[in-house]
Amino acid sequence: MRDCQNLDEVRESIDQLDEQIIQLLSERSQYVKQAAAFKKDKDAVQAPARVESVIAKVRQLAVEHTLNPSIAEKVYRAMITGFIEDELQEHERINSSNR
Repeated sequence: MRDCQNLDEVRESIDQLDEQIIQLLSERSQYVKQAAAFKKDKDAVQAPARVESVIAKVRQLAVEHTLNPSIAEKVYRAMITGFIEDELQEHERINSSNR
């Protein structure tokens, strides 16, 4: 993390982080799509127990990295919801092509 001297530097730093975050989200998305092939049904895709496990882990990581755990949880819940929707579509695509 750099020590910014003005608002423009802050914004530039945030823009650079956004680029990295999008790259990581894209990579995560590819793993989510791969996971769809290993799950037998929609319940396995939605996996509420797994979601809560991830949220608990993320909250702990947030504390370790001095991030408000509530922010991490909100971001992850929104992200997971989007990825579940994407994975359900992928799961359906895989299953319809296997028929």
